[in-house]
Amino acid sequence: MCEESNKKPFPFQISSVCPRNLTEEEKIKLEKDKNVISEFKQNKLEKEAQKNWDLFYKRNTTKFFKDRHWTKREFSDLFYEEDEQTEDCKTILEVGCGVGNFLFPLLEEFKKLYFYACDFSIRAVQFVKENSLYNPDRCHAFQCDITCDDLCKEIPPDSVDAVSMIFVLSAIHPDKMVAALKNILKILKPGGCILFRDYGLYDHAMLRFGPGHKLCENFYVRQDGTRAYYFKTDELTLLMESAGYSCVNCEYIQRETVNKKEGLCVPRIFVQAKFIKSIADKVNSSQPIEVSKTCEYTTGDKQEENITSKGEGNNTDIQSRVVLDYCWSPWLKIA
Repeated sequence: MCEESNKKPFPFQISSVCPRNLTEEEKIKLEKDKNVISEFKQNKLEKEAQKNWDLFYKRNTTKFFKDRHWTKREFSDLFYEEDEQTEDCKTILEVGCGVGNFLFPLLEEFKKLYFYACDFSIRAVQFVKENSLYNPDRCHAFQCDITCDDLCKEIPPDSVDAVSMIFVLSAIHPDKMVAALKNILKILKPGGCILFRDYGLYDHAMLRFGPGHKLCENFYVRQDGTRAYYFKTDELTLLMESAGYSCVNCEYIQRETVNKKEGLCVPRIFVQAKFIKSIADKVNSSQPIEVSKTCEYTTGDKQEENITSKGEGNNTDIQSRVVLDYCWSPWLKIA
């Protein structure tokens, strides 16, 4: 029996330990979509992952995502009543910082936060540094592939209070997720936490993919070459535990996003969670990053070789695309 509860006093939102129930039509659609993209194309997408994200930010600059003011409500662990009498400062790493929609609102509101911010895209990091709110005394932004670049070269080991991973792990190939999480573990303080939010199983964006976009189970490529994985809560918990974390909570967030312009009301499914590094766990910063093999290619007899011919719609309506394709800021107000 699935447990559900009203998560917050926010319209159309509930939390649940189970994914949402599919309609018969949705079940048939997923059952038919068995063929995956060829290994050659998958390898090409992996090699060009950074280039595809750089092109994404070249097209959209700083205008695609809205500032994430909702994080204060959802991740209260990050925040505390600031005491003017103390100089205590929390250190936060934002993994996948994009153009700064998470860090800049928080830097403005909380004077005793220090941010490290990294992103796969060189162009995104440059946008962060060009922001008028960027202050090297309070934040340090750098380009990084967290699956292989040692974070300890930029951040002292065991020094970060909290890490935010908001719609970022889903963009990483499943084979490399554990390596990325072990990399982050090295810079977290014992007792430090990962605050996590990402795409959940059967999210509307997952169900919209047509043939020729499936990479492996629950892993898809978008029209622009960027990729997205859709998590199960139990799967995510096991993944985190295998990387050395303990689970505090992990649940589905189910809500409806309304696009008034197109008259659409669609189910969005996210996974929200908190994981901690054991107080007794001090990581050896010289420990190499390991990559495990979890995703196998099982190409069907028939392939849709053109991965851009079908997919998540055109690029003519930015608001609609935010709601239906990416929705990294999950509570957009569509006019």
